[in-house]
Amino acid sequence: MTEENQERKKKKNWKLIIGGFAIAAAVIYLLISSTLSSVQYFITIEELLANPENYRDKTVRVSGAVVGKSIVVDTDRNAVEFTAANISADHQAIAESGGMAAALKAAVNDPDAKRIDVLYYGVKPDLLKAESQAIMTGSLTDGNIFQADELLLKCPTKYETMGN
Repeated sequence: MTEENQERKKKKNWKLIIGGFAIAAAVIYLLISSTLSSVQYFITIEELLANPENYRDKTVRVSGAVVGKSIVVDTDRNAVEFTAANISADHQAIAESGGMAAALKAAVNDPDAKRIDVLYYGVKPDLLKAESQAIMTGSLTDGNIFQADELLLKCPTKYETMGN
């Protein structure tokens, strides 16, 4: 092989290496930027209400106990409104209080528990009833109403043991 051919081959190798690094850097940048933009904070109702200004324009995930008497279905607006009571995020405290079903019941019946009004546009889920655990993804409005874009519910009987 002549010197000229070897020099061309070295230039090609450098171009491939630089191109590979550029592609890898672009992929890493896209992964990081998409991950950061879709971050959701998981907080309690108490934390949300303690610092509402910190969460106004952010998508957050909040868990609470559904207050049964507060459920209102508006079929004209295709909306569901209800109040959710704060439940502890401490799994050990929940276990010590008798489990999740007991914690949900206690939260709903505690007049001092922090509460938030929730607005969800969509069909009323079948599991939306008193003392259900609501896991809501959405944002806090200026009027301190939590507008849920996603609503997941867990029935309290799911947490009871078979012997009860």
